[in-house]
Amino acid sequence: MKKPSKRCKEFEKLVDRKKVYALPEAVTLLKDVPHVKFDETVQASFKLDVDPKQSDQMVRGTILLPHGTGKTVRVAVICKGEAVNFAKEAGADFIGSNDLIEKINGGWLDFDVLISTPDMMKDVGRLGKVLGPKGLMPNPKSGTVTNDVPKAIKDIKAGRVEFKMDKQANIHTPVGKLSFPKEHLVENANTLIEAVFRVRPPSVKGQFVKNVYLSSTMGPGAKLDVSSFRA
Repeated sequence: MKKPSKRCKEFEKLVDRKKVYALPEAVTLLKDVPHVKFDETVQASFKLDVDPKQSDQMVRGTILLPHGTGKTVRVAVICKGEAVNFAKEAGADFIGSNDLIEKINGGWLDFDVLISTPDMMKDVGRLGKVLGPKGLMPNPKSGTVTNDVPKAIKDIKAGRVEFKMDKQANIHTPVGKLSFPKEHLVENANTLIEAVFRVRPPSVKGQFVKNVYLSSTMGPGAKLDVSSFRA
């Protein structure tokens, strides 16, 4: 049996597994534990008390994190006509129409977000098998199927993120980098948690969010006190 590393032993000393932490306290904890050499991502993880098999209990949404994610996002845009110039001016990393569709269909996926104008979705639709498993398929609900391409690019580059429940009724969403000031991480996480509580499906009775943990890439997880959000 593998022995716990020195970092793991430190985690055990600092993290009380039975305790629920206030959000600012949890952020302080993640910053105080021993770190690795790279800038870790801070993530909020939710366990929901819903039935993922029921279509009326799906939970998803998009938010603009006040202080961004700390990640450089590569945006690809499928469009034609004057939208091409708008996309260029807005800072899109890759732009194309049917040529870009063929490139993606051939396995090229060197982008983080794909935006499409509505008039191109008929052709983009055949990329479902390629994009679907990666969570990259443009969708009106996430704001990635739109005629307002410049706004979509601006929001995504500024820190817009999509949160979506998986098949186990979990949500995992980044809220920034460990190098962010404490106040920025708190505000980002607070924005996300409030957003998840706001999209509670009407058909869900009783408890909606079972628990929320805040963690860093190589660090421990701190269970959050979400009673104030429930209220």
